[in-house]
Amino acid sequence: MAMKNETLLTEFVLTGLPCQTEWQIFLFILFLGIYLVTIVGNLGLITLIRNDSHLHIPMYLFLGNLAFVDTWLSSTVTPKMLVNFLNMSKMITFSECMIQFFSFAISATTECFLLAAMAYDRYVAICKPLPYPVIMTNRLCFQLLVLSFVGGFLHALIHESFLFRLTFCNQKASVIQKTNDKNK
Repeated sequence: MAMKNETLLTEFVLTGLPCQTEWQIFLFILFLGIYLVTIVGNLGLITLIRNDSHLHIPMYLFLGNLAFVDTWLSSTVTPKMLVNFLNMSKMITFSECMIQFFSFAISATTECFLLAAMAYDRYVAICKPLPYPVIMTNRLCFQLLVLSFVGGFLHALIHESFLFRLTFCNQKASVIQKTNDKNK
């Protein structure tokens, strides 16, 4: 039985933006401001759509879900980036990286599907205004929303499964090199 000498990769180094340390605080404040404006704007839009019964129509239903997905997408990467501006280690574990990628892939793909559903909604509203209420029923809108989220999940799952099959940083070759160096 042949034995393999392999190491498991447990952490990545996030190199980030190549800038001097005096820029770190400025960039932290800049990106924190952009992030807070994004979160407050999207949550405000969601709250407004939820509380105003006049906005419970397909266009605003899609817009509210798009704001939710945009909040999710922004919250996937930005908090870790902000921590890394202030933290000196700039490390991320393998599992954190995989979770972050999976969340990013779901939200980005779902956003694309939602934009396609919104485009269909506007196409029907513009090109077929009279039968619009009959075509764009609440049931169809709900189905398009569910399909957008399911499609985003499946797309992310496919990419994540291929990502787990990769070896990172040529780790097998580096283990062999270390073993050869020890034997000399």
